[in-house]
Amino acid sequence: TFKGRKASLRFILQIVKESQQQHGLRHGDFQRYRGYCSRRLRRLRKTLNFKMGNRHKFTGKKVTEEILSDNRYLLLILMDAERAWSYAMQLKQEANTEPRKRFHLLSRLRKAVKHAEELERLCESNRVDAKTKLEAQAYMAYLTGMLRFEHQEWKAAMEAFNKCKTIYEKLANAFTEEQAVLYNQRVEEISPNIRYCAYNIGDQSAMNELMQMRLRSGGTEGLLAEKLEALITQTRAKQAATMSEVEWRGRTVPVKIDKVRIFLLGLADNEAAIAQAENEETKERLFESLLSECRDAIQAVREDLKPDQKQREHSLENDSGKVSNIQYLHSYLTYIKLSTAIKRNESMAKSLQKALLQQQRSEEDGKRAPRPQDLIRLYDIILQNLVELTQLPGLEEDKNFQKEIGLKTLVYKAYRCFFIAQSYVLVKKWSEALVLYERVLKYAHEVQSGAGAYMNSLKELPDVQDLITQVNAEKYSLQAAAILDANDTHETESPSQVKDGKPLSERFETFCLDPSLVSKQVSLVHFPPGFQPIPCKPLFFDLALNHVAFPPLEDKVEQKAKSGLTGYIKGIFGFKS
Repeated sequence: TFKGRKASLRFILQIVKESQQQHGLRHGDFQRYRGYCSRRLRRLRKTLNFKMGNRHKFTGKKVTEEILSDNRYLLLILMDAERAWSYAMQLKQEANTEPRKRFHLLSRLRKAVKHAEELERLCESNRVDAKTKLEAQAYMAYLTGMLRFEHQEWKAAMEAFNKCKTIYEKLANAFTEEQAVLYNQRVEEISPNIRYCAYNIGDQSAMNELMQMRLRSGGTEGLLAEKLEALITQTRAKQAATMSEVEWRGRTVPVKIDKVRIFLLGLADNEAAIAQAENEETKERLFESLLSECRDAIQAVREDLKPDQKQREHSLENDSGKVSNIQYLHSYLTYIKLSTAIKRNESMAKSLQKALLQQQRSEEDGKRAPRPQDLIRLYDIILQNLVELTQLPGLEEDKNFQKEIGLKTLVYKAYRCFFIAQSYVLVKKWSEALVLYERVLKYAHEVQSGAGAYMNSLKELPDVQDLITQVNAEKYSLQAAAILDANDTHETESPSQVKDGKPLSERFETFCLDPSLVSKQVSLVHFPPGFQPIPCKPLFFDLALNHVAFPPLEDKVEQKAKSGLTGYIKGIFGFKS
């Protein structure tokens, strides 16, 4: 059926991507994908009658140009290459804990490249169309780049990736937009590898471009995001070799743990990336990534803090009374983690405040509108983090630090009280809301009076002056709403609308408008019914028994045997009276 026309794999990249997404790679399960490749190879060989011998003897066969009339022979070689590549990626995941598997990883990658070379050679035949030839060349260049990348041959890897990128870009321009999506995705996947190779060759601007790529990836997850994170971490690991110490609050601490060096080196870049994030989803993902790295660094420091008694005795220096360097470094990392968590929750609070202003629009769309209670929970978490900051070892005697945290606590307390008052306004508790508004003003004025020398540290916090202005406006609005609500309650209702709380079964003769009759909680009868008095079962007492005299029975009852020493001796020897 294939004679008279050129052999063609529909789209090599499309076949590969569809197989990967449907059989494990959507979740990073390379072992599952490798099993799928093996099963598909077995089915193809059986269908084409292209078996490698039998169960007793192996007989190798090669695909030649003469049998290329059926495109499934090209698919055989493609699945061989994919199986070797997926096994290599599986070993790469396992090599993080078992370094010896890296040798096997390189071997499988070489095997994949060998199969790709055979696919490219067969596609040079006149029996294969031009599109498949280009795709085979790009596939070969991609696997070659991966092999050179693992060998850390940066120049050769960069050349292979650039060749692959060029071919896919040309193919994307030659086809429709739907078909070009796959090619553009592959170009985006290999771009971080190209920039990383450029950085290792000597291009210092490549690191910034990797950070920009991570920002452009947005909130997406998957292989591309994981690859970007891995490449950025590898780049920082090389830069961290020159970092030996860190200074915080006037004290210099040596940093000897590589994981901590990498984290501290990328801290400024991560904070800058968060500031440049275009949407809340991207910002939230970057915050989570930074917190995850910080927790890993803290865990690495915690492993050096030995829990035995001897280590705890030497945690304080004999002369100065300061905590040890490793403990102070732990406090610094904990400070970074708590401060980042506060910034993340504050960012979430700002987005919720914007949503509160657009509450009517959200209700029209049928979505759940945010409530002040959501903000109260966020500010509770922020205040809890601030309490943990004041308890960090090594900072108990730092008065400036304690004063700064105290002012921040007052700011967030003011905002928390404000949203508690807003929640009371919603349920028309006017007096409670007014008292809380006064408490907000009290906290805000305390911050303004004590923030003289700490204005720089309070710049990143919400402005309390804006809060004071908003509270004053809310107070007048609250007083007006309270007056109107009081007038409404004094209005007399028509008798037809008065309801005395009786169920329907007890007020058949009285007409009144009761909207609850058409609701799900209609009151028809009292249930469960109330208790009613009933006659008690009579009790009978036999009073005559106390006045009856029974006849004597002494003459009919046998006399008991005499007791004593004589009776005891007779009992032993068997004599009875």
